[in-house]
Amino acid sequence: MMNKLRFFLGILLGVFFVPLIGLAQSNDTLKKNSDTLAYQDLQEFVVSSSRISESLLRSPVSIVQLQANDAKNMGSLSCFDAIENTKGVQVITPSLGFRVINTRGFSNTTNVRFTQLVDGIDNQAPHIGAPIANSLGANDLDIDKIELVPGTASALYGMNAINGLANIRTKDPFIHQGFSVQQLTGVNHLGRSDQDAKLFSQTNLRYAKAYKSKLAFKITIGYTDGSDWVADDRTDLAPTLNASTGLLGTDNPAYDEVNGYGNESSNRKTLSLNGKNYVVARTGYLEREITDYSINNFKGDIGVYYRPKKGHELSLSYKDALINSQYQRSNRFRMENYTLQQFSLDYQSEIVQIKAYLTLENTGKSYNLRSLAENMDRSFKSDNQWFSDYTTAFNNATAGGLSVVEAHSTARNNADNGRYEPGSAGFEQKKNELIEINNWDYGAALRVKANLAHTEGLIHWDKLFPELFTKWKAQLLSGFDYRSYFIVPDGNYFINPGDSTHNLIYSKAGGFVQLSKDLCKNKLRLSATLRADKADYFDWKLNPRFTIVYSPTELLHVRSSYQSGYRFPSIFEGFSNVNSGGVKRVGGLKIMSDGIFENSYTKASIDAFQAQVTTDINTNGLTQSQAIEQNKALLKKNPYTYLKPEYVRSFEIGVRGLALKKSLFLDADFYFNSYDNFIAQVEASVPNTTDQDSIPTYLYTKSKQSRYRLWTNSQSKIYSYGASLGLKYACNSNISIAFNMTYTKLQRTDNKDGLEDGFNTPALAFNSTIVAKNIWNKIGGSVTGRYQTKFDYVSFLVSGEVPAYWSLDAQLNYTFDKPGIIAKAGATNLLNKYYATILGGPSIGAMYYLSLTWKLKD
Repeated sequence: MMNKLRFFLGILLGVFFVPLIGLAQSNDTLKKNSDTLAYQDLQEFVVSSSRISESLLRSPVSIVQLQANDAKNMGSLSCFDAIENTKGVQVITPSLGFRVINTRGFSNTTNVRFTQLVDGIDNQAPHIGAPIANSLGANDLDIDKIELVPGTASALYGMNAINGLANIRTKDPFIHQGFSVQQLTGVNHLGRSDQDAKLFSQTNLRYAKAYKSKLAFKITIGYTDGSDWVADDRTDLAPTLNASTGLLGTDNPAYDEVNGYGNESSNRKTLSLNGKNYVVARTGYLEREITDYSINNFKGDIGVYYRPKKGHELSLSYKDALINSQYQRSNRFRMENYTLQQFSLDYQSEIVQIKAYLTLENTGKSYNLRSLAENMDRSFKSDNQWFSDYTTAFNNATAGGLSVVEAHSTARNNADNGRYEPGSAGFEQKKNELIEINNWDYGAALRVKANLAHTEGLIHWDKLFPELFTKWKAQLLSGFDYRSYFIVPDGNYFINPGDSTHNLIYSKAGGFVQLSKDLCKNKLRLSATLRADKADYFDWKLNPRFTIVYSPTELLHVRSSYQSGYRFPSIFEGFSNVNSGGVKRVGGLKIMSDGIFENSYTKASIDAFQAQVTTDINTNGLTQSQAIEQNKALLKKNPYTYLKPEYVRSFEIGVRGLALKKSLFLDADFYFNSYDNFIAQVEASVPNTTDQDSIPTYLYTKSKQSRYRLWTNSQSKIYSYGASLGLKYACNSNISIAFNMTYTKLQRTDNKDGLEDGFNTPALAFNSTIVAKNIWNKIGGSVTGRYQTKFDYVSFLVSGEVPAYWSLDAQLNYTFDKPGIIAKAGATNLLNKYYATILGGPSIGAMYYLSLTWKLKD
């Protein structure tokens, strides 16, 4: 590993320091060229990296700023979608209406390690612990810019921001007034033989009005209507279960498609047929047969802003979101009438900032696709009856002279006789019944109500005592935050083991102090931060952060930082209690999983044990009892235990500056992370017996064991490291080129940890955008190309390799002088080469669109 690091550091040092000759220009040159490459934009102040206003160029950690105007000059459907074109960012797409942002590895569809804010306010769905894309976020017409901090930000923000955070800054209603409307109409699902082309529509409205300089309000509304991308991967997840009998491919009676549900491990049984053991699964249903792929999403917000005197602002806002889309976690879900609401109160002054907000979540009529599929089958015929009918039909078929393959096909058709057929009236009636039953042993409903209450405050001591801190050339900032989650026990997804009549409450508190000081005629800036956090069920934890920024000229800034971060378990990781497909997902806190860790055996060892027993029966002529006795040593006790907070240490170096007479902007960084107690999942089973001699027999038979999926901590030492490079070059006042590259790598001390979680990140990702403001006669345009390498993907739903892919986005735009209309025609994935960003998720094709934006000022 150290040799790899030395090699990589050598390349990185070359990337850093070769351009420094061009970067180290004098201040005279700076003054002569102050109008090139959006220098004013680069001098803009950002607040997300240190929670104080500071120059983007001089930020002490990696930070990427995406201006709304730059985002709209790309081919992306929205400013939020354009984030994937920025340095260091990975975006995965479980659904057209649900895109997930991540940086620096360990990506997943519920990204609890990455924090997403709107004007400093967390817009997560409380029970998920992560945002549902931009569903509760800012309207596209109201986004001013997006500040994105890759890497650990826990020392300043807490909130589990150990992978990074995005802060979407909205437009000031005192400055940006008037009425705006945007209509985007597109078409997707082109070029598919199994899907007709579908229309896509997105409508956005914004109105802001200020009364003198004291009072202002703004209203935004957004509505999206369309057809989601289809998830239809037919790859068999159990290809070798019947290999010892020669039944492979579509002949495999345990066939389990990635996007087919109701035929997973809990829906299988080992049948002894004609002297051999076969693993047989129920038939199940394809995802496209049981879900609704329509997208109907609404969001709106209203805010009132009052400035009692200069430098002071009090605001009150309300946000609302209604979501109808697909969602992917350990299973795939249909979000139906899923609602989020948020009330916020915000006070801002130069000295003090205080925020308080309340988020309300209701999953509405949502449902679990896997539970729906398997209970649709069980509603038609119980598992015991189905497998009995299968056995009888197989024996009759072989007695009649049919081959083994033909007998299995005949047995399935016979056992399935009378099942609910997709599209039939009986199927729809039964589906509607099951999605109302909030018990996944019998139904499929997802019925969760959860709330989040948060308050925080900041004090700028240097603004309170300006003379003292100006003399010291220092800044002192301190802050606090307190957050509580309130979960209504529904008896299926969450229970309160202490008192089923009361809500689950999970609270966190924290605070920090940060001191920054300028030295060496303001060329050197040092800062130190110390944060303390406390969560229910855990002790206080300390997170320090130290940063150095050296600026030999105004064009060159070299930075280095060290920080640590704790991540406390999310609501789902700590408190879940879900029956799902015969496997109970249980939170890792002791109050939820007491006794399970001590008495369980790992699924990995049970799978190996069962496979070898079956092989010995089928190929070596052993009886079942003999095979179990011979292979019982393969069974391994669960070595894991109850949840602890996850801990990361992060080191980063970087350089940011301008070269080539300020026509070239460069931003490069290298980081190294070390993780302890990494939170992940392990699947294990408890035999339904206390007789030690009977345990192997019970663990060979699924019906004689209780299966669990438990949140716990990895015992491996985990390292990740990587680098990113961002370049932007202004060819002239009309044409600019942006390029960025990201390298991300995982290193473990133990590759056999057995936990279900993955790095899920490509080693290399590139993207580049060429923008021409005026190609001809006020027509502008851009082309964006993206490429990422293949990568290993690990999740409970499916594990395997995500193929490499590349895609092109493009757009042309025209601004009418009157009446202030901007027309934009574009495409995402222009060449319509379908690709997937995750396993189990949809195939993503082209979206061709036309948008019109009309801005009216008062």
